Amino acid sequence: MKRNIQLTTLFAFTLAAVLVCVADFSARGQKVKADDDEASKIERGFAIAPVPLNLAGKNRALVGLGSYIVNAQGSCNECHTNPSFKFGGNPFLGQPEQVNTDGYLAGGQAFGPFISRNLTPNAEGLPAGLTFDQFRHIIRTGADDDKLPPNAPSYDHDLLQVMPWPVFSKMTDRDLRAIYEYLSAIPSRPGYPQ
Repeated sequence: MKRNIQLTTLFAFTLAAVLVCVADFSARGQKVKADDDEASKIERGFAIAPVPLNLAGKNRALVGLGSYIVNAQGSCNECHTNPSFKFGGNPFLGQPEQVNTDGYLAGGQAFGPFISRNLTPNAEGLPAGLTFDQFRHIIRTGADDDKLPPNAPSYDHDLLQVMPWPVFSKMTDRDLRAIYEYLSAIPSRPGYPQ
């Protein structure tokens, strides 16, 4: 009887060890797949960046991931570049796509009384002249603190009206950091609308 209890105990420990190994192997496999997915997005981000990037002092992985989010998922060019495409390069007209690299993300697109902002880095290298904390706050809350009319819903509680901040506010801090890092790597266009 004592031998049966020892065998049962040994079997239980062996089964537990096997289950732990299987769970660990499965978790490692999922992590490897997630790492592969992110690496793929980073490389794709570099491949689709329409402008030269300044990587000096920047996290290369975040710049690549940010480019992927901005150019493949976020459609930021559609609203923050005026016009979005070069003459003869509008894919919506059946033309081979050519992004307007001269005004890329430099703002100026009109949406009724609202004008999209210049997201390119200022002289200090800050995208749209914002620190990361300010950028994250705007994306998370929609706060439009430029105090320029039109103010909606009011001057004291001005919210971005065209920018889809309620959607972007759900992004992870890492994704927002990647977008910010990418925006800090694109060419500055200070003469465009702010």
